[in-house]
Amino acid sequence: MRFLAPIVGLLSLASTLVPTVLADAKPLKFTALTAGSKLKGIVKLNDTLYTELTAAPRNYSAVVLLTALDQRFNCLLCQEFQPEYELLAKSWIARHRSSDGLFFGELDFANAKATFQKLQLTTAPILYLFPPTIGDNLDAAHIETPYQFDFTQHGVPAEAVAHFISQHSPHTPPVTRPFDYVKFGSVAGLLLVAITIASIAFSIIKPIIYSRNLWAAISLIAVLLFTSGHMFNHIRHVPYVVNDGRGGVSYIASGFSNQFGLETQIVAIVYAILAFATISLAMKTPRIEDPTRQKAAILIWNAVLLVGFSFLMSLFKQKNGSYPFFLPPLF
Repeated sequence: MRFLAPIVGLLSLASTLVPTVLADAKPLKFTALTAGSKLKGIVKLNDTLYTELTAAPRNYSAVVLLTALDQRFNCLLCQEFQPEYELLAKSWIARHRSSDGLFFGELDFANAKATFQKLQLTTAPILYLFPPTIGDNLDAAHIETPYQFDFTQHGVPAEAVAHFISQHSPHTPPVTRPFDYVKFGSVAGLLLVAITIASIAFSIIKPIIYSRNLWAAISLIAVLLFTSGHMFNHIRHVPYVVNDGRGGVSYIASGFSNQFGLETQIVAIVYAILAFATISLAMKTPRIEDPTRQKAAILIWNAVLLVGFSFLMSLFKQKNGSYPFFLPPLF
């Protein structure tokens, strides 16, 4: 009896290790299927293989796409997602020839109606992630219930699915997109055409490009836009006007930290008039040869400046009653 005790102990140990060894060897079958798959990384499943691949115990992660690619079902999202899913599987299998514990499966409705009925699925595509149930990376909370990818939140790009897999499994699939020669050729062709047109038309557009008046006008418009508060309106999304509570509208916001859209436009117009009057006084008026006309132009432009600044002062006074500067209220 003493000689039988070690033998009994060895048999007990073997009975404990055999299921673990078999479980560790289980992925080899799916590795062969992956290597022989025409889609280079996606295991084509049917009802039987789906059950076998997703059944516990699992010492691997399985990503399974339940789809309906037949044209009769008119599943546009299935057709749109299919190339992204194939790209993700190809990117993984290109770097992991033995799958390394992550398998990509595809179950089409045409080949697995029983599984769709069993899962009570009425829509497609559905993407499941079955994490390991044994080993160092087991996920006890999802032994029976897999993770499901949310197409409504993440869309269909392969990068979103790769991020989803990395969140719920020990694997981080890469996404290697092939070089887009068509896009490169299109951009290069358009660039070449643009350079050709620019070189031919340069003699025509050169005076425009080197025009001081043009750049001065562009600079002046930009200065007026920014000083009048256009960027403030764009960032804060201020209202154009507001109800004044008396059946009318208010277009002047109180306080220097607030403004309305119409107020910005009024200030920009006043600034433009003042800038034009100043430029006319400095550049145009001295060139008038007739002294009488020159004196009249000076008086007119000064009057425009006085009225314009008077309006601005009154506007600032409306915004803030403590504004210290003023001109005679000509407006």
